[in-house]
Parts: sequence; structure tokens; C-alpha cells
Amino acid sequence: QVQLVESGGGLVQAGGSLRLSCAASGRTVGSYAMGWFRQAPGKERESVATISWSGGTTYYADSVKGRFTISRDNAKNTVTLQMNSLKPEDTAVYYCAAKYGTTWSRHQGTDYWGQGTQVTVSS
Repeated sequence: QVQLVESGGGLVQAGGSLRLSCAASGRTVGSYAMGWFRQAPGKERESVATISWSGGTTYYADSVKGRFTISRDNAKNTVTLQMNSLKPEDTAVYYCAAKYGTTWSRHQGTDYWGQGTQVTVSS
């Protein structure tokens, strides 16, 4: 089993920045892609960003391109989401996720989810 623990969420004013971190522990053997998802009240969970095992391939939702950056440090088993120029519509619970494989594929199920961390952006 692998455990994912998010940190860094909080309350920030519009235009501000936050850095979310996700630490993986347990049986972190082999290659795995990672991603960040978010879910606002009354809305479906959506993909925010994903990153391949090597870090060389990333994906961003159109709504966050140019503002968010995903990165990873495999030596520390961590993935980070740097969020800049935050907007009220970014308010949501953010979840870290991982699935075994070199790249994030929608044809595979997600193997692990974190518990989520709340991000609230005020006007």
C-alpha cells in the first residue's frame, strides 16, 4: 500500500500564491505517474495537472495553464503544485493521486488518492 498526504492548503486572497505538496510513503516501488485533482462543492472532480515518472511530460487543464506548475522529486517521493495568480474559482479541495506507469493514462484506474487539502481563494 501507498499513502499520499497533501499539505500546503489554506486561505489566500485573489492574486496570491500557494504551494501544495504531496508526500508518498509505504510501498513506493517502481515507476508511477502523479497528478493533482480538485473538487468544488456541487461540482465534479476535475483534473488539474499530471506529470510523468521522469517529469518530462506534463499536462495542465486549460483553466490553470500559465498559472500552475507541477513538479516532482522522486528521491523524496514528493510532487508539488505551485499555484500563482490564484482566482476565487480555484477554490476547491485538492487531491493528490498516483497510478503505476510511466505516464498518466486515462485508460488505467487511479491506484491511490490522498485525503485532500482545502484551498480557499477570497476576492
